[in-house]
Amino acid sequence: MADINHFEYGWITPALSYALSVLGSCLGLVCAGRIRIATTPGQRAWWGILAAFALGGTAIWTMHFMAMLGFAVEGTRIRYDVPITAASAAFAIVAVGIGLAIAGTGRVSVPRIAAGGLFTGAGVAAMHYTGMAAMRLGGRLGYDQTRVVLSVVIAVVAATVALWLAVTVRRGLAIFASALVMGIAVNGMHFTGMSALSVHLHDRQEDVAGTEVGTLLVPIVLAVIFVVVGLVYALLAAPTDEDRAGAAYLDGRRAGEPVTAPAPVSPAADPVGLRARSTLGAGTPFPSRRDNPPR
Repeated sequence: MADINHFEYGWITPALSYALSVLGSCLGLVCAGRIRIATTPGQRAWWGILAAFALGGTAIWTMHFMAMLGFAVEGTRIRYDVPITAASAAFAIVAVGIGLAIAGTGRVSVPRIAAGGLFTGAGVAAMHYTGMAAMRLGGRLGYDQTRVVLSVVIAVVAATVALWLAVTVRRGLAIFASALVMGIAVNGMHFTGMSALSVHLHDRQEDVAGTEVGTLLVPIVLAVIFVVVGLVYALLAAPTDEDRAGAAYLDGRRAGEPVTAPAPVSPAADPVGLRARSTLGAGTPFPSRRDNPPR
C-alpha cells in the first residue's frame, strides 16, 4: 500500500479550500434568499441558477479541487481525466439546483427541506467520488466502506442544513455565520471521504495519461473569478425594496395619483448609501418649487 499525503503543501490548500467554501456559501445564501422574494417564475429561476453555481460550483466543487492540490501519492504521479472532472462539477451544480427547487419553492416545510437535502447530499457525494474516479495514477484505488458511508451521511446532513439556512436566513451577520458553519461541513465531508482512500501501486510504473493538476488550475481559477464577479454584479444590480417603493412613488406622481413617499433608509441599515444612490439613479427628477410651493 502506497503512502498518501493529503497536505503536501501544508496548511495552504486546506485554508484556501475552506475560504472558497465560505465565499461560495455567502454568495449562495444571499442568492437563495432572493428566491423567496422573487415576484415571477423567471426571477425565481434566475436566482436559483445563481445560487446553484455559488453553492455547487464554488462552495463545493472548487473547494474539492483546491483540496486535491495538496493530495499526493508517494511513488507515482497524479493526473486527471478532464471530461470526468467536468462531469463531477456538473453533478454538484445540478444537485444543488434541484435541491433548491425542492426546498426553496412553495411553503417552507420539514419534508421539503429533508427531501431536497437527501437529493443534494447524494449529488455532492457523487461529485466527490466522481472527482476521485477522474484521477489517473500508477496504482489501484481502494475505499474503506465504513468511511465512505460516513462521508455520504455527512454530505446529506450538510446539504440539509445548507438548504434550511438558504430558505430561512436573511440577515447579513447570520448569513456569514452560516457560511462559516457550511464551510466546516463541506470540508469535513471531503476529508472524511479522502480518509477512506487507499492506493495500491502497480509493480511496474508506466507513464500516466491525463492532464496535470497545474494545467487545470488556471482555467478553474479564471472560472471562479468570473463566477464570483458575475454573482456580485447580479446582486448589486438587482433592485431592492427601496428601489421598488421609489419607482412606485414616482409613477404615482406622474399619473397624478395620491401616493405615500417611500420610507427613508436608516444609516445603520445602509452605512455606505448604496440603496439611496440606486433609488435616486440617473435621470430621476427632483421635486421642483412648483411641486412644493412655499407656505
